[in-house]
Amino acid sequence: MKNNFSDDTILIDALAKGNKDAFTFLMDSYHKKLCVYALSLCQDYELAEDIVQNVFLKIWKKREKINKTRRLSSFLYRSVYNEFIDQYRQTKKVLPLEKKHIDALSSMLDEEKNSDIDKLVLIVNKEIKNLPNKCKKVFLLSKKEGLTNFEIADYLKITVKSVEAHITKGYKILKQKISK
Repeated sequence: MKNNFSDDTILIDALAKGNKDAFTFLMDSYHKKLCVYALSLCQDYELAEDIVQNVFLKIWKKREKINKTRRLSSFLYRSVYNEFIDQYRQTKKVLPLEKKHIDALSSMLDEEKNSDIDKLVLIVNKEIKNLPNKCKKVFLLSKKEGLTNFEIADYLKITVKSVEAHITKGYKILKQKISK
């Protein structure tokens, strides 16, 4: 019996239930595309394969937690990108001077943790909630979810220029509100 997983919601539901056919369909549909994308990021075929394999493993392990409201393709591409960044950070050598700089910044942030930064974060979060609905949605997809403008445009069925305009408007409103 062949299942129809062409709809993201059906596919995500089937994955959440542990349906191996759904996982096979997901891999058959996206493996090659994701490998090409990963290869464009790292320029290393074996590393690209490892990145995509790690993404699929993480998806299977956390299949019950996949957000049903996001487009699956956007989620997969974002996951590959995040895995690439994780791999890069693990292999990147940190120079002793960079390490001292990072440690100094970390200690400064720890000291200031309970000061003005917490207050500013609360104010920013409050003002984000007060943004116009469409602007707030685009702004949060960009800044909180980390989606690219293209992914947001694809997900919301609007133009990339509209996404850029909403983000710019969001920054402008936040700057006005926070500067007071």
